[in-house]
Amino acid sequence: MSERFRTGAGRELAIQALFLIGPLLAVLILGGLILLALGANPFSYYAFVVERGMLRPSGLEATLTRMGPLLLIASGLIIAFRAGVWNLGGDGQFLLAAVMAAALAPLLHQAGWPVWLLLMAGLLTGAITGAAWAVLPALLRARQGLNEIITTLMMSFLGVSLANLLVKLAFLDPTTTTPQTRTLPVEARLPRLFDTTISSGLLIGLVVVILVHLMMTRTAFGLRLRVVGANPRAALHAGLAVPALTIAVFALSAGLVGLAGAVDVLGIQGNIRADWNPAYSLSVVPLVFLARLNGYGTIVYVFLFSALSIGAESAARRLGVPGYFSLVIVALMLITFALSDHFQKRRQRLSQI
Repeated sequence: MSERFRTGAGRELAIQALFLIGPLLAVLILGGLILLALGANPFSYYAFVVERGMLRPSGLEATLTRMGPLLLIASGLIIAFRAGVWNLGGDGQFLLAAVMAAALAPLLHQAGWPVWLLLMAGLLTGAITGAAWAVLPALLRARQGLNEIITTLMMSFLGVSLANLLVKLAFLDPTTTTPQTRTLPVEARLPRLFDTTISSGLLIGLVVVILVHLMMTRTAFGLRLRVVGANPRAALHAGLAVPALTIAVFALSAGLVGLAGAVDVLGIQGNIRADWNPAYSLSVVPLVFLARLNGYGTIVYVFLFSALSIGAESAARRLGVPGYFSLVIVALMLITFALSDHFQKRRQRLSQI
């Protein structure tokens, strides 16, 4: 009996490992085939990504620094998706918040504000800007039942365009020939960690994503949001204020995305140039789903994506591979893990028959 149990448990463990490792191997193989079609050596590409994104001290510091804004965006998306809201307007919220923080912070520095107060004002401005830009989609969803996928995407397009307009006109630095906002001095930005180039925005992102995970899984408020997302009609019958909770979800989600924009400019960029748009939000969406809306899993996937994007920038220069190939890898990961999840659930259903 015990031998049969050990055999069955070992086989089940091997199957689970196959469902976990198999998709990763499939991604590497499919990505390698695409690289071969592009005329690049897959082994050289993957070696560059690992070396420049994880192994080299400078690359690892760049990877960890980039994680800060990405984790904040992921936190906002976790709140929205768990509550059944598709906030796809993150790029507009992020960029507008970044521009507002980039415009305000140098003025406060020139006015002699203490650095800590200046940073708090900049971060708060970013969060408020992001939340404010989601007010219209929130009201249309809560009051009129209008599909937020359409409205948030439209607002994102408007937000990106407005941000570029503000940089070129209202917030233009008159002392430079390149259209950009005034530059915040390095000494007035978010402090770096342990004598490295890692921005303390990383700590902000880690703290926020863990708090969001605990809020959504351990608190009554998080439970109410999950109930609304799972079945809005049942939530109404249970006496929950669905419209108010929907607006709260939009505000929290977009506010965290806006905070990411402020962290990026106050900790990394220092200014915003015209036509700059990293499009972080849409890149983070598949990472959140790969982690199954789990905050701790999201940290792992954001780290891998950050290392991949940092390493891909170096590989693109050395091997002539397009810089956006990292997004192809993320897309392949999403597809293979979705297929793996489908077959795993199908196997569980067949085993219960």
